[in-house]
Amino acid sequence: MSHPLHVYTDGAARGNPGPGGYGVVLLWGDQRRELSAGYRLTTNNRMELLAVIRALESLKTKKIPVHVFTDSKYVADAIRLKWLDNWIRTDFKGGKKNKDLWTAYHRLAKDFQVTTHWVKGHADNVFNNRCDELATTAADAQELLVDEGYEAMLASERGTSKR
Repeated sequence: MSHPLHVYTDGAARGNPGPGGYGVVLLWGDQRRELSAGYRLTTNNRMELLAVIRALESLKTKKIPVHVFTDSKYVADAIRLKWLDNWIRTDFKGGKKNKDLWTAYHRLAKDFQVTTHWVKGHADNVFNNRCDELATTAADAQELLVDEGYEAMLASERGTSKR
């Protein structure tokens, strides 16, 4: 397994927060796979990060180089510049958001050699554009999943229990 897996990801939210979705295109050699799902209430940043998580979760082979291409500076820089390492070390102090997803990513990423690459969104990258199409289509779907981490956080902020 000498060649790396290329993973293109994108997230979308209508209203931010609002209905959202993620899209993923996985490319390995001549193989291609697409993933997407929509959520009833979430944020763009959560969907950007969830796309990377779902891509890693879908892989059966571990310990391979994974090149993640994202138009999210939030995701790319947190990984590439090692902000995440500091957030974990300080238990996300200072109001850092999405602890549930970052913790899940951190756990999964240990099995891979992840390198992030920032790409300009809504430009000429065909795979980023396909991910955007998958994410927005998922966000606009009729039957949407529940982003339990986000809705639990909202309930906690409001001082109510999750329904």
